[in-house]
Amino acid sequence: MRSPEELNTALENVHRAGMPGLFAEVRDGDEVWCGAAGVADLATGCPVSADMRHRVGSITKTFTAAAVMQLVEGGQIGLDAPIGRYLPKLLPGERGDAITVRMLINHTSGLAEYLPYVYPSLKAFPVVADTRPQSLEDHRLTRFHAVELIEKGVSAPAFGAPGGTPGLYSNTNYLLLGQLLEQVTGTKAETYITQNVIERAGLRDTELPDGPRFSGPQSHIYEAWFGMIEPPRDFSVFDMSFAGLAGSLISTVADLNRFFGLLFAGEIVSPSSLTEMRRTVRVISQESKIIDYGLGLYPMEMPGGGTFWGHGGTVWGAGALAMTSADGKRQMSVAVNMQRWNRLDSTGRPQPHPIDEALAALYGTAMYG
Repeated sequence: MRSPEELNTALENVHRAGMPGLFAEVRDGDEVWCGAAGVADLATGCPVSADMRHRVGSITKTFTAAAVMQLVEGGQIGLDAPIGRYLPKLLPGERGDAITVRMLINHTSGLAEYLPYVYPSLKAFPVVADTRPQSLEDHRLTRFHAVELIEKGVSAPAFGAPGGTPGLYSNTNYLLLGQLLEQVTGTKAETYITQNVIERAGLRDTELPDGPRFSGPQSHIYEAWFGMIEPPRDFSVFDMSFAGLAGSLISTVADLNRFFGLLFAGEIVSPSSLTEMRRTVRVISQESKIIDYGLGLYPMEMPGGGTFWGHGGTVWGAGALAMTSADGKRQMSVAVNMQRWNRLDSTGRPQPHPIDEALAALYGTAMYG
Protein backbone atom coordinates (compact mmCIF):
# COMPACT_ATOMS: atom_id res chain seq x y z
CA MET A 1 0.00 0.00 0.00
CA ARG A 2 1.14 3.54 -0.72
CA SER A 3 2.18 5.59 2.28
CA PRO A 4 -0.53 7.43 4.25
CA GLU A 5 1.13 10.68 3.18
CA GLU A 6 0.73 9.86 -0.52
CA LEU A 7 -2.90 8.82 -0.05
CA ASN A 8 -3.66 11.91 2.02
CA THR A 9 -2.07 14.12 -0.63
CA ALA A 10 -4.09 12.47 -3.43
CA LEU A 11 -7.28 13.00 -1.41
CA GLU A 12 -6.41 16.60 -0.62
CA ASN A 13 -5.75 17.26 -4.32
CA VAL A 14 -9.38 16.38 -5.16
CA HIS A 15 -10.55 18.91 -2.58
CA ARG A 16 -8.17 21.54 -3.95
CA ALA A 17 -9.52 20.87 -7.46
CA GLY A 18 -12.97 22.00 -6.31
CA MET A 19 -14.67 19.15 -4.44
CA PRO A 20 -16.12 20.53 -1.15
CA GLY A 21 -15.40 17.30 0.72
CA LEU A 22 -14.56 13.64 0.22
CA PHE A 23 -13.52 10.62 2.26
CA ALA A 24 -12.17 7.20 1.47
CA GLU A 25 -10.98 3.85 2.77
CA VAL A 26 -8.33 1.69 1.07
CA ARG A 27 -7.63 -1.92 2.04
CA ASP A 28 -4.63 -3.99 1.00
CA GLY A 29 -4.89 -7.38 2.64
CA ASP A 30 -4.81 -6.65 6.38
CA GLU A 31 -3.64 -3.05 5.93
CA VAL A 32 -6.35 -0.38 6.15
CA TRP A 33 -6.05 3.34 5.47
CA CYS A 34 -8.85 5.85 5.77
CA GLY A 35 -8.80 9.57 5.20
CA ALA A 36 -10.90 12.67 4.60
CA ALA A 37 -10.36 16.10 3.04
CA GLY A 38 -12.47 19.23 2.87
CA VAL A 39 -15.72 20.26 4.50
CA ALA A 40 -19.02 18.59 5.30
CA ASP A 41 -20.82 21.93 5.49
CA LEU A 42 -19.95 24.88 3.27
CA ALA A 43 -21.79 27.24 5.61
CA THR A 44 -19.95 26.33 8.82
CA GLY A 45 -16.71 24.83 7.48
CA CYS A 46 -17.23 21.69 9.59
CA PRO A 47 -14.77 19.08 8.23
CA VAL A 48 -15.69 15.73 6.70
CA SER A 49 -14.57 12.55 8.45
CA ALA A 50 -13.99 9.06 7.08
CA ASP A 51 -16.70 7.46 9.23
CA MET A 52 -19.55 9.52 7.77
CA ARG A 53 -22.67 7.82 6.47
CA HIS A 54 -23.42 8.75 2.86
CA ARG A 55 -25.91 8.29 0.05
CA VAL A 56 -24.15 5.87 -2.32
CA GLY A 57 -26.62 5.88 -5.22
CA SER A 58 -26.49 3.01 -7.69
CA ILE A 59 -24.13 0.91 -5.57
CA THR A 60 -27.56 -0.13 -4.23
CA LYS A 61 -27.92 -2.19 -7.42
CA THR A 62 -25.22 -4.62 -6.32
CA PHE A 63 -27.13 -5.29 -3.09
CA THR A 64 -30.40 -5.80 -4.98
CA ALA A 65 -28.72 -8.09 -7.53
CA ALA A 66 -27.12 -10.15 -4.74
CA ALA A 67 -30.52 -10.66 -3.07
CA VAL A 68 -32.01 -11.87 -6.36
CA MET A 69 -29.07 -14.22 -6.97
CA GLN A 70 -29.56 -15.77 -3.53
CA LEU A 71 -33.11 -16.67 -4.55
CA VAL A 72 -31.87 -17.99 -7.90
CA GLU A 73 -29.54 -20.28 -5.94
CA GLY A 74 -32.50 -21.47 -3.86
CA GLY A 75 -34.56 -22.24 -6.96
CA GLN A 76 -37.22 -19.63 -6.13
CA ILE A 77 -36.33 -17.46 -9.15
CA GLY A 78 -35.23 -18.57 -12.60
CA LEU A 79 -32.43 -16.32 -13.83
CA ASP A 80 -33.53 -16.85 -17.44
CA ALA A 81 -37.23 -17.11 -16.68
CA PRO A 82 -39.59 -14.49 -18.15
CA ILE A 83 -40.43 -11.72 -15.72
CA GLY A 84 -44.07 -12.00 -16.81
CA ARG A 85 -44.20 -15.33 -14.95
CA TYR A 86 -43.74 -13.43 -11.68
CA LEU A 87 -45.13 -9.96 -12.44
CA PRO A 88 -47.85 -10.41 -15.10
CA LYS A 89 -49.65 -7.20 -14.15
CA LEU A 90 -46.58 -4.95 -14.37
CA LEU A 91 -45.24 -6.51 -17.60
CA PRO A 92 -48.10 -8.24 -19.36
CA GLY A 93 -48.28 -10.05 -22.69
CA GLU A 94 -45.45 -10.56 -25.15
CA ARG A 95 -43.13 -8.12 -23.39
CA GLY A 96 -43.41 -9.98 -20.09
CA ASP A 97 -42.70 -13.23 -21.94
CA ALA A 98 -39.64 -11.80 -23.74
CA ILE A 99 -37.91 -9.99 -20.85
CA THR A 100 -36.06 -12.31 -18.48
CA VAL A 101 -34.87 -11.73 -14.93
CA ARG A 102 -31.28 -11.67 -16.24
CA MET A 103 -32.17 -8.91 -18.73
CA LEU A 104 -33.42 -6.75 -15.87
CA ILE A 105 -30.25 -7.25 -13.84
CA ASN A 106 -27.87 -6.56 -16.75
CA HIS A 107 -29.94 -3.75 -18.33
CA THR A 108 -30.72 -5.48 -21.63
CA SER A 109 -34.51 -5.46 -21.11
CA GLY A 110 -34.96 -2.55 -23.51
CA LEU A 111 -37.07 -0.73 -20.92
CA ALA A 112 -36.79 3.05 -20.78
CA GLU A 113 -35.47 5.08 -17.84
CA TYR A 114 -38.35 6.56 -15.82
CA LEU A 115 -36.53 9.58 -14.33
CA PRO A 116 -37.11 12.02 -17.26
CA TYR A 117 -40.84 11.24 -16.96
CA VAL A 118 -40.88 11.86 -13.21
CA TYR A 119 -38.86 15.09 -13.22
CA PRO A 120 -40.43 17.29 -15.95
CA SER A 121 -37.42 19.62 -16.26
CA LEU A 122 -35.23 16.58 -17.10
CA LYS A 123 -37.49 15.47 -19.96
CA ALA A 124 -34.80 16.14 -22.60
CA PHE A 125 -32.32 13.75 -20.93
CA PRO A 126 -29.87 12.46 -22.17
CA VAL A 127 -29.56 15.81 -24.02
CA VAL A 128 -28.21 17.48 -20.88
CA ALA A 129 -28.04 21.01 -22.35
CA ASP A 130 -31.83 21.02 -22.74
CA THR A 131 -32.50 19.92 -19.17
CA ARG A 132 -33.04 22.20 -16.17
CA PRO A 133 -32.74 21.34 -12.45
CA GLN A 134 -35.94 23.01 -11.20
CA SER A 135 -38.02 19.84 -10.78
CA LEU A 136 -35.37 18.38 -8.43
CA GLU A 137 -36.27 21.16 -6.00
CA ASP A 138 -40.00 20.72 -6.68
CA HIS A 139 -39.84 17.02 -5.77
CA ARG A 140 -37.46 17.26 -2.82
CA LEU A 141 -40.03 15.77 -0.42
CA THR A 142 -42.21 13.88 -2.91
CA ARG A 143 -42.99 10.31 -1.88
CA PHE A 144 -43.02 8.12 -4.96
CA HIS A 145 -44.30 4.56 -5.10
CA ALA A 146 -42.25 1.99 -6.98
CA VAL A 147 -45.18 0.73 -9.07
CA GLU A 148 -45.98 4.28 -10.21
CA LEU A 149 -42.35 4.79 -11.30
CA ILE A 150 -42.21 1.39 -13.03
CA GLU A 151 -45.38 2.19 -14.97
CA LYS A 152 -43.76 5.38 -16.30
CA GLY A 153 -40.71 3.42 -17.48
CA VAL A 154 -42.79 0.59 -18.99
CA SER A 155 -45.21 2.93 -20.80
CA ALA A 156 -42.40 5.13 -22.22
CA PRO A 157 -41.09 4.26 -25.71
CA ALA A 158 -38.87 1.19 -25.46
CA PHE A 159 -35.15 1.68 -25.98
CA GLY A 160 -34.83 -1.57 -27.88
CA ALA A 161 -35.87 -5.20 -28.16
CA PRO A 162 -35.49 -7.41 -25.07
CA GLY A 163 -32.04 -8.98 -24.98
CA GLY A 164 -30.61 -6.62 -27.59
CA THR A 165 -27.17 -5.04 -27.12
CA PRO A 166 -26.07 -2.52 -26.33
CA GLY A 167 -28.65 -2.37 -23.59
CA LEU A 168 -29.69 0.80 -21.77
CA TYR A 169 -28.77 1.40 -18.13
CA SER A 170 -32.23 1.97 -16.65
CA ASN A 171 -33.39 2.27 -13.06
CA THR A 172 -36.75 0.86 -14.16
CA ASN A 173 -35.09 -2.59 -14.27
CA TYR A 174 -34.08 -2.52 -10.62
CA LEU A 175 -37.42 -1.27 -9.33
CA LEU A 176 -38.94 -4.28 -11.11
CA LEU A 177 -36.40 -6.51 -9.34
CA GLY A 178 -37.66 -5.05 -6.05
CA GLN A 179 -41.21 -6.04 -6.97
CA LEU A 180 -39.90 -9.49 -7.95
CA LEU A 181 -38.30 -9.90 -4.51
CA GLU A 182 -41.56 -8.97 -2.81
CA GLN A 183 -43.63 -11.29 -5.01
CA VAL A 184 -41.37 -14.29 -4.40
CA THR A 185 -40.60 -13.80 -0.69
CA GLY A 186 -43.85 -12.27 0.51
CA THR A 187 -41.65 -9.76 2.35
CA LYS A 188 -41.04 -6.08 1.70
CA ALA A 189 -37.98 -5.99 -0.57
CA GLU A 190 -36.10 -3.54 1.66
CA THR A 191 -36.63 -5.88 4.62
CA TYR A 192 -35.47 -8.91 2.64
CA ILE A 193 -32.29 -7.17 1.46
CA THR A 194 -31.60 -5.87 4.97
CA GLN A 195 -31.87 -9.34 6.51
CA ASN A 196 -30.20 -11.38 3.77
CA VAL A 197 -27.54 -9.05 2.39
CA ILE A 198 -26.83 -6.13 4.75
CA GLU A 199 -27.04 -8.08 8.02
CA ARG A 200 -25.49 -11.20 6.48
CA ALA A 201 -22.45 -9.07 5.63
CA GLY A 202 -22.35 -7.60 9.14
CA LEU A 203 -22.76 -4.02 7.92
CA ARG A 204 -23.59 -1.84 10.91
CA ASP A 205 -23.89 1.54 9.19
CA THR A 206 -25.77 0.55 6.03
CA GLU A 207 -29.51 0.89 5.49
CA LEU A 208 -32.25 1.47 2.96
CA PRO A 209 -33.83 4.71 4.22
CA ASP A 210 -37.52 5.39 4.67
CA GLY A 211 -37.88 9.13 4.31
CA PRO A 212 -35.85 12.22 3.40
CA ARG A 213 -33.46 12.12 6.37
CA PHE A 214 -31.19 9.55 8.00
CA SER A 215 -29.31 9.38 11.28
CA GLY A 216 -25.62 9.40 12.16
CA PRO A 217 -22.62 11.52 11.16
CA GLN A 218 -23.04 12.75 7.58
CA SER A 219 -21.98 15.45 5.16
CA HIS A 220 -24.21 17.98 3.49
CA ILE A 221 -24.42 17.19 -0.23
CA TYR A 222 -24.36 19.73 -3.07
CA GLU A 223 -25.81 19.51 -6.57
CA ALA A 224 -24.36 21.70 -9.35
CA TRP A 225 -26.30 20.22 -12.34
CA PHE A 226 -23.62 21.00 -14.92
CA GLY A 227 -23.16 24.58 -13.76
CA MET A 228 -26.88 25.39 -13.90
CA ILE A 229 -27.08 25.61 -10.10
CA GLU A 230 -24.66 28.28 -8.93
CA PRO A 231 -23.67 28.05 -6.17
CA PRO A 232 -24.42 24.31 -5.85
CA ARG A 233 -27.56 23.64 -3.80
CA ASP A 234 -27.74 21.62 -0.59
CA PHE A 235 -29.84 18.51 -1.24
CA SER A 236 -29.06 16.76 2.06
CA VAL A 237 -32.76 16.47 2.87
CA PHE A 238 -34.30 14.57 -0.04
CA ASP A 239 -36.85 11.77 -0.25
CA MET A 240 -35.02 8.85 -1.83
CA SER A 241 -38.15 6.99 -2.95
CA PHE A 242 -37.41 8.28 -6.48
CA ALA A 243 -34.48 5.83 -6.56
CA GLY A 244 -35.71 3.00 -4.34
CA LEU A 245 -33.88 -0.31 -4.81
CA ALA A 246 -31.98 1.20 -7.75
CA GLY A 247 -30.19 3.89 -5.75
CA SER A 248 -31.35 4.81 -2.23
CA LEU A 249 -28.78 3.00 -0.06
CA ILE A 250 -27.00 4.75 2.83
CA SER A 251 -23.57 3.35 3.75
CA THR A 252 -19.99 4.15 4.78
CA VAL A 253 -16.75 3.62 2.90
CA ALA A 254 -15.76 0.96 5.46
CA ASP A 255 -19.06 -0.92 5.04
CA LEU A 256 -18.77 -0.79 1.25
CA ASN A 257 -15.29 -2.31 1.33
CA ARG A 258 -16.47 -4.99 3.74
CA PHE A 259 -19.47 -5.82 1.55
CA PHE A 260 -17.54 -6.10 -1.72
CA GLY A 261 -14.75 -8.02 0.01
CA LEU A 262 -17.24 -10.61 1.26
CA LEU A 263 -19.11 -10.67 -2.06
CA PHE A 264 -15.95 -11.47 -4.04
CA ALA A 265 -14.95 -14.05 -1.42
CA GLY A 266 -18.18 -15.96 -2.18
CA GLU A 267 -19.74 -15.25 1.21
CA ILE A 268 -22.81 -13.28 0.05
CA VAL A 269 -23.64 -15.35 -3.02
CA SER A 270 -22.13 -18.65 -4.21
CA PRO A 271 -19.04 -18.77 -6.45
CA SER A 272 -21.24 -19.88 -9.37
CA SER A 273 -23.52 -16.87 -8.83
CA LEU A 274 -20.46 -14.63 -8.73
CA THR A 275 -19.38 -16.06 -12.09
CA GLU A 276 -22.79 -15.12 -13.51
CA MET A 277 -22.52 -11.65 -11.97
CA ARG A 278 -19.21 -11.12 -13.79
CA ARG A 279 -20.58 -12.17 -17.18
CA THR A 280 -20.85 -8.84 -19.00
CA VAL A 281 -22.79 -7.35 -21.91
CA ARG A 282 -22.52 -3.98 -23.63
CA VAL A 283 -24.72 -1.28 -22.09
CA ILE A 284 -25.15 2.46 -22.70
CA SER A 285 -24.50 4.21 -19.39
CA GLN A 286 -26.31 7.27 -18.03
CA GLU A 287 -23.35 9.29 -19.34
CA SER A 288 -24.14 7.92 -22.83
CA LYS A 289 -20.93 5.86 -22.89
CA ILE A 290 -20.80 2.18 -23.83
CA ILE A 291 -19.67 0.11 -20.84
CA ASP A 292 -19.45 -3.57 -19.96
CA TYR A 293 -22.05 -4.49 -17.34
CA GLY A 294 -22.62 -7.73 -15.48
CA LEU A 295 -25.31 -8.57 -12.94
CA GLY A 296 -25.11 -5.57 -10.61
CA LEU A 297 -21.34 -5.30 -11.13
CA TYR A 298 -19.07 -3.89 -13.77
CA PRO A 299 -15.35 -3.94 -14.57
CA MET A 300 -13.36 -0.70 -14.49
CA GLU A 301 -10.24 -0.33 -16.58
CA MET A 302 -7.60 1.84 -14.93
CA PRO A 303 -4.70 3.69 -16.56
CA GLY A 304 -1.84 1.27 -16.17
CA GLY A 305 -3.72 -1.76 -17.39
CA GLY A 306 -5.47 -3.17 -14.33
CA THR A 307 -9.11 -4.24 -14.24
CA PHE A 308 -11.12 -3.75 -11.06
CA TRP A 309 -14.68 -4.77 -10.25
CA GLY A 310 -17.37 -2.93 -8.35
CA HIS A 311 -19.97 -0.23 -8.86
CA GLY A 312 -20.37 3.52 -8.67
CA GLY A 313 -23.36 5.64 -7.83
CA THR A 314 -24.74 9.15 -7.74
CA VAL A 315 -27.85 10.84 -6.42
CA TRP A 316 -28.62 14.54 -6.32
CA GLY A 317 -25.52 15.97 -4.63
CA ALA A 318 -23.77 12.79 -3.53
CA GLY A 319 -21.58 10.21 -5.20
CA ALA A 320 -19.57 7.12 -4.33
CA LEU A 321 -17.38 4.51 -6.00
CA ALA A 322 -16.32 1.10 -4.74
CA MET A 323 -13.78 -1.07 -6.56
CA THR A 324 -11.93 -4.30 -5.79
CA SER A 325 -8.96 -5.94 -7.51
CA ALA A 326 -9.47 -9.23 -9.33
CA ASP A 327 -7.84 -11.18 -6.49
CA GLY A 328 -9.98 -9.37 -3.90
CA LYS A 329 -6.97 -8.17 -1.89
CA ARG A 330 -7.01 -4.47 -2.73
CA GLN A 331 -10.10 -2.35 -2.29
CA MET A 332 -11.06 1.28 -2.41
CA SER A 333 -14.29 3.08 -1.57
CA VAL A 334 -14.60 6.84 -2.04
CA ALA A 335 -17.48 9.21 -1.23
CA VAL A 336 -17.83 12.77 -2.57
CA ASN A 337 -20.29 15.49 -1.53
CA MET A 338 -20.90 17.29 -4.83
CA GLN A 339 -22.24 16.03 -8.15
CA ARG A 340 -22.31 17.10 -11.82
CA TRP A 341 -19.52 19.64 -11.42
CA ASN A 342 -18.68 19.59 -15.15
CA ARG A 343 -19.98 22.62 -17.02
CA LEU A 344 -21.23 22.23 -20.59
CA ASP A 345 -19.31 23.47 -23.62
CA SER A 346 -20.89 25.18 -26.66
CA THR A 347 -21.93 21.79 -28.07
CA GLY A 348 -23.70 20.82 -24.85
CA ARG A 349 -21.10 18.27 -23.79
CA PRO A 350 -19.70 18.22 -20.22
CA GLN A 351 -16.25 19.82 -20.20
CA PRO A 352 -13.28 18.22 -18.42
CA HIS A 353 -12.81 19.56 -14.90
CA PRO A 354 -9.74 19.45 -12.63
CA ILE A 355 -11.79 17.28 -10.22
CA ASP A 356 -11.90 14.49 -12.84
CA GLU A 357 -8.13 14.37 -13.18
CA ALA A 358 -7.60 14.54 -9.42
CA LEU A 359 -10.07 11.70 -8.80
CA ALA A 360 -8.38 9.52 -11.45
CA ALA A 361 -5.05 10.19 -9.74
CA LEU A 362 -6.55 9.22 -6.37
CA TYR A 363 -7.89 5.94 -7.79
CA GLY A 364 -4.49 5.15 -9.28
CA THR A 365 -2.69 5.92 -6.03
CA ALA A 366 -5.14 3.77 -4.07
CA MET A 367 -5.23 0.75 -6.38
CA TYR A 368 -1.62 0.57 -7.59
CA GLY A 369 0.23 1.43 -4.41
